[in-house]
Amino acid sequence: MSDLSVSPLVATLWLVNVTLDTGGQLAFKAAAGDPRAGDGLARWRYMASRPWLWLGLLAYALHLLTWIAFLSLVELSQGMLLASINIVAIMLGGRVLFREALTPLRIAGILLVSTGVAIVGASG
Repeated sequence: MSDLSVSPLVATLWLVNVTLDTGGQLAFKAAAGDPRAGDGLARWRYMASRPWLWLGLLAYALHLLTWIAFLSLVELSQGMLLASINIVAIMLGGRVLFREALTPLRIAGILLVSTGVAIVGASG
């Protein structure tokens, strides 16, 4: 297995993975949060006619491929711990794009997750 701190390929796959997962989640939120969508089946039809749903699905398909490539180079336990930074990226993206609140507990969570990811990344 490769060490994250010395492998540019692993680091690149990790960054692409975080970007695609975050982008997919934010695209899904944009699709689902559109107030013009209506209710029930009309809501799903409206979302299917908008690009956000399809962008999210594309991001997730590409995310799956990069995730498999990433996991082929790192231990599963290390990969899962490093992937938890996606939570932070999604939370920050939600704040920027959707004006979602960053409460003191959420900020504490961001700091704890980020610290844990840094520790796992540094330990290889």
